[in-house]
Amino acid sequence: MTPLLILFFGVQPVTAVGTDLLFAAVTKSAGSVMHGLTRSIDWPVVSLLAAGSIPASVTTLVALSQLGLHGATASTLITRVLGYALFGTAAVLLLPNPILTRYAARIGTFDARRTAAITIMIGAALGCLVTISSVGAGAMGVAVLILLYPQLPLARLVGSDIAHAVPLTLLAGIGYWLVGLVDWQLLASLMIGSLPGVVLGSYAAKRVPAVGLRFVLAAALVFAASKLVL
Repeated sequence: MTPLLILFFGVQPVTAVGTDLLFAAVTKSAGSVMHGLTRSIDWPVVSLLAAGSIPASVTTLVALSQLGLHGATASTLITRVLGYALFGTAAVLLLPNPILTRYAARIGTFDARRTAAITIMIGAALGCLVTISSVGAGAMGVAVLILLYPQLPLARLVGSDIAHAVPLTLLAGIGYWLVGLVDWQLLASLMIGSLPGVVLGSYAAKRVPAVGLRFVLAAALVFAASKLVL
């Protein structure tokens, strides 16, 4: 969403990030409710991620405010971080499952205390990344959780990642809102458009080959990242 707003609609990077964060908070709240109803959320994992991401998000917001969110420095930083985050997300989408499985078998031998500490650190990294670029959860977050918790079903890991993103994106979005970097008219348009989008996406998801969709999505991300960084 953020690169689309920047590249095709000419929205300033900081405003695009702030608007997308609140949009994500709303849409992921709906997703969390659905996962909650099916009991596909691991709340201890969500708590560990939030223990790292929430303080990191606050710290990042303070640091960005010192740079001056309305200035060119913040816009350049956001654009660069966004571009590299998109490259990372594309790489994760193209990562073959056997590679994840092999490394998950190794990392899965960690004891509970070490796994919890790593989860908090990963949460902190995601908190910083999401606050700066609005990108970082989703494919990247799920991939890390697969490595750390190979014993949990994929649906539970996806649900946990979505649930964790709700407070993170809401907090970061409020931070941008407080300094006047949320376009409410744009946010309303996105919310209206997302309703038929969910219906069409749900209908198409059952008919589009998953592997092909991953390659198309990865190619789109690489294209957007190249436009932002190169």
